Amino acid sequence: MSIESELQTMRFPLLVLPLLILSSIPSSAWAQTTFHGYDCTVDCSGHEAGYNWAEEHGITEPSECGGNSQSFIEGCQAYAGEEGSNEDEDEDEPNSDDQ
Repeated sequence: MSIESELQTMRFPLLVLPLLILSSIPSSAWAQTTFHGYDCTVDCSGHEAGYNWAEEHGITEPSECGGNSQSFIEGCQAYAGEEGSNEDEDEDEPNSDDQ
């Protein structure tokens, strides 16, 4: 067997092996994670930090969210959007004092 044919024989396993390894990983491992509807790039920690910050500061309007990180802003907006919609619901309910 020549050196060239030996190299050809060695290339096949080297090309196939990574594909076999990748195909054995469950598809759920490739799924992108989301945080309250926003896509996370890695672990959603920026979104969680923004959400927690907004909760601690009583942010109720998404326009009040700012920062240097898009994920932080989105986390803040997620909290503010939930809180803002809760306040709207409270305003629509009749107050027992009004009757």
